[in-house]
Amino acid sequence: MKLKLFVFCLFISTVVFGQKKPVKISITHLTKNIYVCTSYGYPDDKSPAYPANSLFAVTDKGIILVNSPWGDEQTQQLIDSVKRRFNKKIIFCIATHFHDDCLGGFDVLKKQGAKTYSSMQTYALAKKENNELPQYTFARDTTFNIAGITLKTFYPGEGHTHDNIVVWLPQHKILFGGCLVKSLEADNKGFTGDANLKQWPSSIKNVQGRFKDARYVIPGHLGWQGGLKQLNHTLRILNK
Repeated sequence: MKLKLFVFCLFISTVVFGQKKPVKISITHLTKNIYVCTSYGYPDDKSPAYPANSLFAVTDKGIILVNSPWGDEQTQQLIDSVKRRFNKKIIFCIATHFHDDCLGGFDVLKKQGAKTYSSMQTYALAKKENNELPQYTFARDTTFNIAGITLKTFYPGEGHTHDNIVVWLPQHKILFGGCLVKSLEADNKGFTGDANLKQWPSSIKNVQGRFKDARYVIPGHLGWQGGLKQLNHTLRILNK
């Protein structure tokens, strides 16, 4: 009997400790009514949880979101957090490319009433990969005016992925660069399985030429200190 109990306990310990630890999102105030939400994913079985950035604006009518947190569970965490903290619902979300760290929570957002958007190119790639899909798409660079917040999308060319876009908030001089842009904390290109390494530098230069007055630049992963310096840092990494 004692032997059976020992084997059972050993089995349970193996299952529990073999699982990935649950992760909690964090929310950081950026400026005025703008916040960064950091969620986490596991790139592979051996890696620790890796941070991914979303951006949101708090308005009288609800929350405007750029990129969902990494997956349904963490997106639900954000939904619950903004409800408690601001008594607001997420009403809009736009994804900057087709990976799960951008639109992996779209199904949860749609269920709670948010409108979800991406480019047509992102939609096609997400569908091909059986990823979660937006309700609405746009074919070219588009300006959204929602609850007093302006978001301008810009496709600079291929880079981290074939479809990556950046999102500009002109009222706050905030550029959400997503995974096209590397944080000053990054020392490598990261995942390049869907990248166009040849075109990526010219896409970064297109961003540099267009958003020279950006006050904040938010990369897809890690910290966002350094503003526009992160664009030159990205070029240095790509040219290694």
